[in-house]
Amino acid sequence: MAEKKFVEEITPMEQDFAQWYTDIVKKAELIEYTSVKGCLVIRPYAYAVWENIQKNLDGRFKATGHENVCMPMFIPESLLQKEKDHVEGFAPEVAWVTHGGNEKLEDRLCVRPTSETLFCEHYSNIIHSYRDLPKLYNQWVSVVRWEKTTRPFLRTREFLWQEGHTIHATAEEAIIETKQMLDIYADFCERDLAIPVIKGRKTESDKFAGAEATYAIEALMHDGKALQAGTSHYFGDGFAKAFDITYTNKENKKVHPFQTSWGVTTRLIGAIIMTHGDDRGLVLPPAVAPIQAVIIPIAQHKEGVLTRCAALKEELANAGIRVKLDDSDMSAGWKFSEYEMKGVPVRIELGPRDIEAGNCVIVSRVTGEKKVVALENIGETVKAALESARDDMFAKALANREAHTYSCDTIDEIKTALEEKGDGFVFAPWCGCEECEDEVKAQAGVGSRCIYDEISVEGKKCVCCGKDAIHNVVWAKAY
Repeated sequence: MAEKKFVEEITPMEQDFAQWYTDIVKKAELIEYTSVKGCLVIRPYAYAVWENIQKNLDGRFKATGHENVCMPMFIPESLLQKEKDHVEGFAPEVAWVTHGGNEKLEDRLCVRPTSETLFCEHYSNIIHSYRDLPKLYNQWVSVVRWEKTTRPFLRTREFLWQEGHTIHATAEEAIIETKQMLDIYADFCERDLAIPVIKGRKTESDKFAGAEATYAIEALMHDGKALQAGTSHYFGDGFAKAFDITYTNKENKKVHPFQTSWGVTTRLIGAIIMTHGDDRGLVLPPAVAPIQAVIIPIAQHKEGVLTRCAALKEELANAGIRVKLDDSDMSAGWKFSEYEMKGVPVRIELGPRDIEAGNCVIVSRVTGEKKVVALENIGETVKAALESARDDMFAKALANREAHTYSCDTIDEIKTALEEKGDGFVFAPWCGCEECEDEVKAQAGVGSRCIYDEISVEGKKCVCCGKDAIHNVVWAKAY
């Protein structure tokens, strides 16, 4: 009875996806709202997911030569104004500090929405020679953007992220860096988060303020809407010129270096929820799940059950598995529902009969499949189950994306596909004209997500105006 009531507390996703999402983040104890709109308490379970994201990504960054630094939270307005396009792009979202104590500040301080200007100021002070390059820096911090419409993890006024900022001697090196980091994000999402993504370049109208080119990974959520899961920007030497960053090259000439920046945020937690979750709650990828396996004692009041469960927990922990033993006095049915809600990839049931037979029961959160397995070599068995869980999650997410991906050649075809099959990714040719890009959004309700040139547009006409197409574009409704 308790299990049934617990499950019924979640609004079915097909009934109301937005409410389903809100129910998940609250009932799985991921967040708590605060008295400031758009500023959340990230509760321990969600923060543990973020810590695992951070740990896995940070290892990838360091393996490619990047170092962590920490820049200040505040940016003087005079510093922010040095790069015109950049400040204009962020102006509507900036939060300002106007007073220090009781005194009005002569130069307002911006609460960082991003840190390009701070890194540029720093680089201008420490880079003098070609020997000082490259600088491969990253930081893990929070930023503030004064969003009008907010939703937990997806769009909040304060959020956690990492922002990489690198500076190079040549444009070629910087472009290689930009694309390398995009590839790292894509591999992380697909391998560790089991979220299939599409990589591509943003259109001119959608690129980062101050960038020469912006690249992104786009993921499709269960409801058919796109989510930008990570971005990587090539700045050229525009910021270096604005901030007077120069170095003496090998020919003893003063020249400007070339820069990049790249980042992902706690939005990835929202991506995990909306890609993998179901009507029973979260479904967490094993690589970032705070608890990878939970042990539920059956008839735990009987002699020897808790002792054997404790030994099993120790064995799994020694095998490198994040494991929890729930020996609380709640019923087994309540525990099943609790850890389904929390998205724990593997549940292990162990009772007197199992112990006597030398077995336990393993249940997959992804498929619901139950298996009776031997307790001998249980560490390897659970590791295999976790790998299968990841593969099953990826296959399910990919199948959902493929079922909601359409190729269209006219705006009418886009509208028909979305009306008949539901929201999703639309691949359609484009002439490169911003007016056509805007017209597609106005008529079909989908925006350009990224340019995808892996599909040829030879002989194709623009989906809007009928002129020769120069790019294939992924279009979608988006969060």
